[in-house]
Amino acid sequence: MTAMNPNGFEDRTERVEAAGLQVARPLYDFVNGTLLPAINIEAEGFWAQFAQYLKDLTPRNRELLARRDELQTTLDQHYRDNPGQPDPAEHEQFLREIGYLVERPEDTPIRTTNVDEEFSTIAGPQLVVPITNARFAINAANARWGSLYDALYATDVISEEGGAEQGKGYNPVRGDRVIAWSRTLLDEIARLNGTSHAKVEKYDVTDGTLKVTVAGEQFELEDPENYVGYQGDIENPTGIVLRHHGLHAIIKIDPEHPVGKTDKAGVCDVILEAAVSAIMDFEDSVAAVDGTDKTLGYQTWYGLNTGNISETVTKGEKTFERVLSDDVRYNAKDGSEGRLHGRSMLLCRNVGHLMTNPAILIDGEEVFEGLMDAVITVAAALPGLDMANERRNSRTGSIYIVKPKQHGPEEVAFTNEIFARVEKILGLEEYTVKVGVMDEERRTSVNLDACIVEAADRLVFINTGFLDRTGDEIHTSMQAGAMVRKADMQTSPWKQAYEDNNVDAGLAHALPGKAQIGKGMWAATELMADMVKTKIGQPREGANTAWVPSPTGATLHATHYHLVDVVGVQDNLRSQGRRERFHELLTVPVSPDTNWSEAEKREELDNNCQSILGYVVRWVEQGVGCSKVPDIHDIDLMEDRATLRISSQLLANWMTHGIVSEQDIVEALERMAVVVDKQNEGDPFYKPMAADFEASIGFQAAKDLILKGTESPSGYTEPILHARRREFKQRENLA
Repeated sequence: MTAMNPNGFEDRTERVEAAGLQVARPLYDFVNGTLLPAINIEAEGFWAQFAQYLKDLTPRNRELLARRDELQTTLDQHYRDNPGQPDPAEHEQFLREIGYLVERPEDTPIRTTNVDEEFSTIAGPQLVVPITNARFAINAANARWGSLYDALYATDVISEEGGAEQGKGYNPVRGDRVIAWSRTLLDEIARLNGTSHAKVEKYDVTDGTLKVTVAGEQFELEDPENYVGYQGDIENPTGIVLRHHGLHAIIKIDPEHPVGKTDKAGVCDVILEAAVSAIMDFEDSVAAVDGTDKTLGYQTWYGLNTGNISETVTKGEKTFERVLSDDVRYNAKDGSEGRLHGRSMLLCRNVGHLMTNPAILIDGEEVFEGLMDAVITVAAALPGLDMANERRNSRTGSIYIVKPKQHGPEEVAFTNEIFARVEKILGLEEYTVKVGVMDEERRTSVNLDACIVEAADRLVFINTGFLDRTGDEIHTSMQAGAMVRKADMQTSPWKQAYEDNNVDAGLAHALPGKAQIGKGMWAATELMADMVKTKIGQPREGANTAWVPSPTGATLHATHYHLVDVVGVQDNLRSQGRRERFHELLTVPVSPDTNWSEAEKREELDNNCQSILGYVVRWVEQGVGCSKVPDIHDIDLMEDRATLRISSQLLANWMTHGIVSEQDIVEALERMAVVVDKQNEGDPFYKPMAADFEASIGFQAAKDLILKGTESPSGYTEPILHARRREFKQRENLA
């Protein structure tokens, strides 16, 4: 079967009919040949229920999107008639009159049950990775445990000054600094009475108690509960298992190890419990535009849940299979066998309500991708609940789905309805599916309490997404005036009010003990010293999780949760009462002064155009949805669609208000294309843009994102990216 997709490109996908649905062959074969037999569901009944579900819920999905458009049209006209910073009280009244704002409900506790401790009680890092890269996914799942020595030695957290360069071989000067840094952390994790871990000559376990020897004298822990157990032989333990603020750490001992030989106690490493949870992402970090792409992601998600996933990795002359880690075992201090989860607790981020995907057609039209994701990702997660599965995901029988880019409580209620229907299709108990609500769209954050109440039986986290939230902030108030420069968004009044409101709402509805209050990503993957200095602010603000871009980042960020007692911070915030900053939350980031110099305008143009091009050309022409993209100063940043949304919306706004012209933007794009081509010249798969701007689909996509930025729904980049990616795949016969 061939069809024309909505973008006008011929769809050559082979399809199979199932209950009136036209299903792309790769997806059909995976579902019927692998997934359904594994979860003991009969195919004919599954497809019949799936088809009915799509027919029932598609109209409501369309209504909600139409409501977004209706509100945006009203806002655009209002801001044209009333430009500039609105009066707070008048602005609030207007937003209530049009239904953009709803009444804040009472502070009722959420009712979520059967939540794994990784979300309910443990404070720690959360890793986010693209689901279409199996190697990355396995690495992320295994990032539950990380070497602190390796994380410190390989990053700029340890300065190279004074002879501490990394070099090619082991540098003992650098190694000594790593060890000293780690010992200082151990003094926080497991404080000793009267001495320091830096002085310890031997670690002993006697009668269920940890004792250390310093200069012939023995010392014990200030808090005996910090000691959990040991690994190896009790006479000569190979590991000392500690726990602090709910997180574990293991002092690894091996006097024969190259590092252990240099340590008076034989310590060769400190292993930290790091990425407590990890989001396997089908959304902003992937480029999945058809049935083949989607099936690749679904297969990886299924493999993670079965525990049998593997990926062949070649490093130099060595080839090996990367698999999921087993649980960590030890001897508990009461004599029993101890067991710690060996893998990050996995969530799956579905797409939002906006996009459709040709993986399935119904009556010749693409299905809403979010509706499709909900059914297949939940079904693929079922092996992760099997108690006989040694590498199962959940130990409480729950499946965790992150739902992004929702606009207000009506859409959260729709998400609740979606998963209620999915549970019936798959024969699951009510509320088996738990939901993480991304607080990243303006109509959600200003109505966050109402959104929480709509998901009160499923909620497992609320998480700020400053990048998308900024993109929506710009688009929502596009017609109010020229916005402040991108860097100045961080200090805009709405930004801190937004971060505070997220924590306050989470505390008001009693999320701690049942769900996470989370904060956003650190994008500068190579600037780990800055991350260690800065990201500690997130737990200090009451967040019990925050996003990291890599396993190394997770290990380093884990140190912050030892240094900060998040439970104590939350208790203190709760005792002080809610911070009333609602009018600040509603402020619009229009610039009070638009008299930027030509040099400042050019700088803003070049920075944003370079960032857009660097990301888009890989997305469209290589199918890479998340990668390290060097900025204009050649500093690698972890980019995904959220960062792209800000840059394109800011320039669209400036063009709308005459700060820059279309010609200025095109000239900046052409200027920066040369820079991006140069940055990618070592990539054999890269197609230079500057050789032929008109023929470069990646370049044309970047231009569309800016010049058509006011037209794209909510300023989202997906419609343009998907269309251009399909165009490229068709041209290159990759479909």
